[in-house]
Amino acid sequence: MTDPAPFRAFTGIAPVGYFPVMGPPEHTGWMDEQLSWHTDCYVGDWSFVPQIRFKGPDALKLFRDLSVNDFVNFPVGKAKHVIQCNDDGKVIAEGILLRHAEDDFEYQVGTPQWSLYNARKGGYDVEVSFPLTHKFQVSGPKALAVIEKLTETGLRDVKFMNTRQGVINDIDVTFLRQGMAGEIGFEIQGPIENHGKVLEAILEAGKDFGIRRLGTRTFMINHLEACYPTGGMHFFNALSDESKADYHKFMDENLPPEWVESPFNGPLRHNFATSFDGSWDGDDLKELYRSPIEMGWGRNIAFDHDFPGREALEKEAAHPRRQVVTLEFNSEDVKRIHASLYADGPVYQQFDLPEVQLVCNWVDWILKDGKKIGHATHPGYSRWFRKTLALSFIDTEYAEPGTEVTVLWGKPGTPQTEIRATVAPAPYKKDSRRRDLSQEPALAV
Repeated sequence: MTDPAPFRAFTGIAPVGYFPVMGPPEHTGWMDEQLSWHTDCYVGDWSFVPQIRFKGPDALKLFRDLSVNDFVNFPVGKAKHVIQCNDDGKVIAEGILLRHAEDDFEYQVGTPQWSLYNARKGGYDVEVSFPLTHKFQVSGPKALAVIEKLTETGLRDVKFMNTRQGVINDIDVTFLRQGMAGEIGFEIQGPIENHGKVLEAILEAGKDFGIRRLGTRTFMINHLEACYPTGGMHFFNALSDESKADYHKFMDENLPPEWVESPFNGPLRHNFATSFDGSWDGDDLKELYRSPIEMGWGRNIAFDHDFPGREALEKEAAHPRRQVVTLEFNSEDVKRIHASLYADGPVYQQFDLPEVQLVCNWVDWILKDGKKIGHATHPGYSRWFRKTLALSFIDTEYAEPGTEVTVLWGKPGTPQTEIRATVAPAPYKKDSRRRDLSQEPALAV
């Protein structure tokens, strides 16, 4: 059992805010920016996401040994959502793995320390480096038009989670097809020294298509609408309990020089998840760890090889306890929370708009007739849907869309109230990421 008290935001530990390297809070205002992936397109700068690169004869073996994924169909130029778990089947790390060559892999992930630790402790024959690249996400209904104006590189035959090398204004880049907003999208990657020139080119190409830049105030709302649970916010990466003492010691003694000027030489040294908040008041921090199955990633698991957590995940796959849903908070109840600031009676914990600006695993109890049936996490306001939503992990018997529940709102020891909520699907918005680009019409300026 791991005492959660030292991890409680504010009373146990100072929560980590968004870092300056992530960019300014707003560019054209968060409400305008939120509409971009529904009506036009946006560019989001994710260059701050850490990377670790392994090259050598054991590089593939390292990821096979650590990850739940199947690597049988993983050719050069492909990308994969790679998940690493602890022995209990709870997620330690999840991110995008790129295969640059037969023995060359780059993992873009919030917790690269775990792969580094295992590579060193396991004696794998690999060279390790820590590249810095620009990563510009261009996504939305008009994203393809922007990309085609930006480059002469043909991209309409690029399948989801595949890459293509291309050129922007004589600058070599990699186009990774993805779509964190649930829309057509490409991430444009390349050496960090080209950051300014590539961003300028994207904005110039996109100005006739209504492109907006995303600020940190609304960064996570597309993750919420499109169901992308994120470590440190929607779940606690499984690296903070006593079983990871040797790992903690290793990171304290072996911080790579490349990380000395980064947040890894500080609050994120051991874990991207550092704090939690909300009404949850359990006795064991490990209750905030989550499996890939309950987060909707069960399809990524291949039970054809040994990996940490395999036995636990096989049992869970046969009898899942919880699953991810979206909770719609009752708008009248949300208004009541805000109105408490101006009325007699208790004043309740307020919602940050559009979402809390902390790297903090916000967790509230979900209740059904007084029974605790799950966790609502990191709520946010969607301007497009005009609702407060929360990615939530709920007992499967209550996961049917339309089920009425309540959310216990307010930290322990402060005024608390229940918010009515309705179970809805996750993802909440229509998923259009995998559309056939060859069938997309050309957009006139």
